[in-house]
Amino acid sequence: MVSDFAAGNYRFIPGVFQYSSGVCALPGFAIERVRFDKLLPLAEGFAQAARYIQAAGQRLTSFCACELRSPAAFSEAGFLAFNQHYVKTLAEWGIFDGTTNPVARSNVCPEIDPPAVPSFFAFSFVCPVDGQSRAATPDFVIAGSAEARGGTGSYPERIVRYRDLSPEGMKEKVAFVVREMESRLAGLGFAWKDTTATQAYTVHDFHHATTEELVRPGAMRSGLTWHFARPPVVDLEFEVDCRRVCREVVV
Repeated sequence: MVSDFAAGNYRFIPGVFQYSSGVCALPGFAIERVRFDKLLPLAEGFAQAARYIQAAGQRLTSFCACELRSPAAFSEAGFLAFNQHYVKTLAEWGIFDGTTNPVARSNVCPEIDPPAVPSFFAFSFVCPVDGQSRAATPDFVIAGSAEARGGTGSYPERIVRYRDLSPEGMKEKVAFVVREMESRLAGLGFAWKDTTATQAYTVHDFHHATTEELVRPGAMRSGLTWHFARPPVVDLEFEVDCRRVCREVVV
């Protein structure tokens, strides 16, 4: 099921209260990704994003995706507390209604030189298509996903090959995440062939799974950016996100 977020000029795949599974610009609109040259603490990152979006002449409701960095993987309780804090700003901006959150997100934990507090790495927002010709395929951002099955159980109950870091265990984790990305892409009407970037987050060797699980399915159509970072919850080991964004800047 896909829903429209008319105030932001994008569609989204409903997910959990803290983020959606992916977003896609509506016809006549595009997505711009803005990466910060240096990590900014959460409140400062939101403030900088607001200034940038408003300077571009857009409403704050056009904020559609963000990429965060946290000091270390959270416990389940810690992750819930962080998310409850995170969505307060989205509520103030008229994006989160208390139940449904259209904003896609990735939140990972650098293994080396992590930030002292949860911080912004990048954000994306929707803007009108300019006068220049644009590809017929709409821009989109697919939220990050690690190797946890959906459902209501605890993370240990849902994690694929829980605490199994063997080559076979890692390969199954990678395969699961790639299939989840494919499902989210399909939910918005896309496939790997439409992506302009794919990012992987892990501190473990996954090269033995690269050819069959990433290259052959098409996930590395535009290469692969590997961030030496952990997914946001303890015992998750491999995460991926992807996007089609034709305009990206660093500020």
